[in-house]
Amino acid sequence: MDTRLTELLPAALGLKNGDAKLIKNAGGLVISPFDSAMRSLLVAIYELGVEEIMVIAHSNCGACHMNGQQMKKLMLKRGIHQNVIDTIGLCGIDLDHWLEGFHDTEDSVRNTINTIRTHPLVPKDVNLHGYIIDSQTGKLTEVK
Repeated sequence: MDTRLTELLPAALGLKNGDAKLIKNAGGLVISPFDSAMRSLLVAIYELGVEEIMVIAHSNCGACHMNGQQMKKLMLKRGIHQNVIDTIGLCGIDLDHWLEGFHDTEDSVRNTINTIRTHPLVPKDVNLHGYIIDSQTGKLTEVK
């Protein structure tokens, strides 16, 4: 999502248009095995023939500092009514947790790789790699 990476990431990977399927989201996370990011990865694997997945987070990521309670306050300021937030909670959704960021970029990449690797619908022959890209220089560092 970070606009600093629009040209930086493809350049760092040596990609041209059409070379890769890019799936972007806040934090570069797969939060749960059946979220929309995981669904997109499964579509990429089975419908588009993807054989390798690279989870790439970046330095100075805003999602690292996301705070669920603060975001709910911002929602209220923008006109979302408290009863809507309360109703979502009554449906069993913990908005604070869902909107929370992460605290360690390397750990978030490892957790996402693990979620993908252990997913029951991901074939074992899909190659998985994790990286962090420096959002200023474009330097890629592998996460092991």
